[in-house]
Amino acid sequence: MELQIKVAQAVQVLNHDAQSCNRVAANQWLVQFQQTGCAWEVATSILTTDHLHRHIPSLVSNSEVEFFAAQILKRKIHSEGHYLQSGPKHALLNALLLAAKRFSAGPPQLLTQICLALAALILSSVDDKKPIEQLFYSLQTLQNDDDGNVAVLEMLTVLPEEVADTRSTDSSISLFQRSQYGQEVSSSFDLAIEVLIELASRHEGLQQILLYRIHFLKDVLLLSAINNGDEKVISGLACLMSEIGQAAPSLIVEASVEALALADGLLRCVGYPSEDWEIADSTLQFWSSLASYILGLDASGAVDKKHVEAIFSSIFLTLVDALLLRAQVDEATFNDRSGVLELPDGLVHFRMNLVELMVDMCQLLLFGAWPPANVPIPWKEVETKLFALNVVSEVVLLEGQMFDISSIMQLVTMLSTWSVDDLSGFMGVVRRSLTDVVGSYSKWISASPANSRPLLLFLAAGISENHCSTACMSALRRFCEESSPVIYEPANLEILLWVGEALEKRHLPLDDEEEVISAISSILGSVPNEELKYNLLARLLSSSYDALRKLINEDGEHSYRQNPATYTQLLNGAARGLHRIGIVFAQLAMSKPNGPATDDPSIRLLRVFWPMLEKIFRSEYMENSNLSAAACRALSLAIQSSGQQFLVLLPSVLDCLSTNFLAFQNHECYIRTASIVIEEFSHMEEYGHLFIRTFERFTQAASVMGLNSSYICDQEPDLVEAYANFASMFVRSCPKQVLAASGSLLEISFQKAAICCTAMHRGSALAAISYLSCFLEVTLDVMLESINSVLEGSYCCIAIQLIARRGEGLVSNIVYALLGVSAMSRVHGLPVEYLKPGQDDTLVPVWLDALAGAAADYLDSKSSKGVKNNYGHMQGKGGRVLKRIIREFADSHRCALTQI
Repeated sequence: MELQIKVAQAVQVLNHDAQSCNRVAANQWLVQFQQTGCAWEVATSILTTDHLHRHIPSLVSNSEVEFFAAQILKRKIHSEGHYLQSGPKHALLNALLLAAKRFSAGPPQLLTQICLALAALILSSVDDKKPIEQLFYSLQTLQNDDDGNVAVLEMLTVLPEEVADTRSTDSSISLFQRSQYGQEVSSSFDLAIEVLIELASRHEGLQQILLYRIHFLKDVLLLSAINNGDEKVISGLACLMSEIGQAAPSLIVEASVEALALADGLLRCVGYPSEDWEIADSTLQFWSSLASYILGLDASGAVDKKHVEAIFSSIFLTLVDALLLRAQVDEATFNDRSGVLELPDGLVHFRMNLVELMVDMCQLLLFGAWPPANVPIPWKEVETKLFALNVVSEVVLLEGQMFDISSIMQLVTMLSTWSVDDLSGFMGVVRRSLTDVVGSYSKWISASPANSRPLLLFLAAGISENHCSTACMSALRRFCEESSPVIYEPANLEILLWVGEALEKRHLPLDDEEEVISAISSILGSVPNEELKYNLLARLLSSSYDALRKLINEDGEHSYRQNPATYTQLLNGAARGLHRIGIVFAQLAMSKPNGPATDDPSIRLLRVFWPMLEKIFRSEYMENSNLSAAACRALSLAIQSSGQQFLVLLPSVLDCLSTNFLAFQNHECYIRTASIVIEEFSHMEEYGHLFIRTFERFTQAASVMGLNSSYICDQEPDLVEAYANFASMFVRSCPKQVLAASGSLLEISFQKAAICCTAMHRGSALAAISYLSCFLEVTLDVMLESINSVLEGSYCCIAIQLIARRGEGLVSNIVYALLGVSAMSRVHGLPVEYLKPGQDDTLVPVWLDALAGAAADYLDSKSSKGVKNNYGHMQGKGGRVLKRIIREFADSHRCALTQI
């Protein structure tokens, strides 16, 4: 007892004496004391008995002495704990557990130090191969005590810090500094949960131990937290229980009392009515892994799959109800009739995370029936079930798990009779969710002929409403794709036409309008009767034709220009009409008729369309970039749809394209459209003079001739890409006689491409390199075919001469392209000092040898008969050597060139 008193007095002097010399002396004595063997017994006695306050009434605070005693034990355990024998160690463990019970109500800093000492003692047990399990075993005595729960949580809180401390104990830290250690522990519960989750995920076998404690977690902590509305504790326990079950699903499917208690606890967490969805969301991964595990059980395995499914079916049924309840939309959110129907971000995130789980559960459970007709419809539940049906649609359709879709059609019919005002607010969300389900299950819904008309009317009405127009357009497209022959009934075709005509007033974004028009024209374009097909398509495009006629009405041109607003509206209307015409031609290209060409609706529509389009092409309206792009797009799709029937218009078309490009050289769409013409008709040699004339006009244009530096190429990337792609198509597609007659044009285009390949703009450089590659490949093929007889004036002769004149410049630019734009911009030529010592003598022969090896591989692949290889793609030995040399040269010289 004497030593205990001396320790208490020294601690009081150290912490409260006014004389610094006294504090220094007390500190020195305490340091010496903690190094003695009796410090173990004295410190343990201070923590486990209550004698000091009777012997020293003048002590300011007993907790200071106990705090110091706990620190002594922790420090001595760190330094000497591994020398303790089993008996003394067991006695010390019991003493620390007793101290934890004694001070579980505080002070908090003291309880922390006791738990640190306790954790250090357990972790210093080198003979015990599973110290963590020993720790949890030791905590049983604390859990049996009413006040022990706080000590348990504090123990779990300090565990990770103590683990780190035992790895690197720093003896240079003073006793005073160590006394501050207890001031840094906070958020005890959160850290405790984090520790347990970490242990449960990493230590096999620990899940079983934690599962045995599930009644404590659920009955003592969780239920109390739910009753008190303590969301922090509920959230932490939900994460912990989810991790326990997710880490060991095999224990859960055993359906023990503890496993069912864990499932019940998580169901309570899912159903807890928090303001957000984080608690329910944190459990989803557990339920998904459990469902997947049950589905993956072998029917003939050791575990009775049917028995497991029978036990857990009621749990999953309860889970479905709880999840659907949490996924419901608060209809009060939409009572302001503001027209904004955005769901809360938390709900959107929660619904997205539900997808995987709902897919798994749909294979275990079937959705219940909708409410009877005489019962008020619970719209929140209906909307949530619609969401769930949409989520699992892919799996349901794949597995063929047919359900009664009559309830879906009942909702469609019901909502179709409601007014716009009735479908505002929350009911707008219901309508949108129903539309999503209609689109997802359109294959099944469209199988019934009776469903087509009411469904088309429902979707047609929804397209005009902002909050569900996108969903209705998508559903209409899918319905048309899955439609049955009943869709061709006159009444249904009239509805589709009505939808198309109504779009004129909607002014939807072009992408949205394209989805609707594509869906409608896919049906109209597949009508069996050719005459009816043409009439329907003509009606669909009548408003588009009207928009074009207004634009080309010469009598009103001047007045339109005097009114900018009207003029802009006129141009936009014509551009939208051209866009719609192009959509129809694109759909017709997918369904070519088998009958005579004269009956082809594409040709009949073209006869009406081209005269108007030609007038537009030859007008000053084409200075408008939107109108030019729309006209070129429509023309391109008409060409691809009409095929050879378009030949009669070829001279006029190419003349319009080239003339307009010369007039409006910032509109590269004319060159792109001409590329499509070349692609479709270049094989016809009799039109070669037209192709050459078009190529000449493009090449001689000031904008193309001005491509004299990489800087200019970077300023005109769209022009470079369009011209290079046109030249590539010209060289690849035209007959050799046409190419031979285009020698001067090819040389200019070759030179421009060699310049453009050094551009910084990636698209420009790649397009230019692609053209050069195409030209060289075509030339090599011709050379191999006529290697024994190169005629004067032939393409082969012209190409050889061109390469001889321009090849050096090409190689130079390719090298600069490899070195990078930033390096190239600093020099006008390759300086001598740029090369490494001796490299000027070795560089040329090394590259020549590599080029010769790669060329030999390539020629071998071209001349091989019946033997397939990839040498033509630089995969042979010679090609690989050349690529390595080029790569090493570029990598090792970029930085050096940048510094010059």
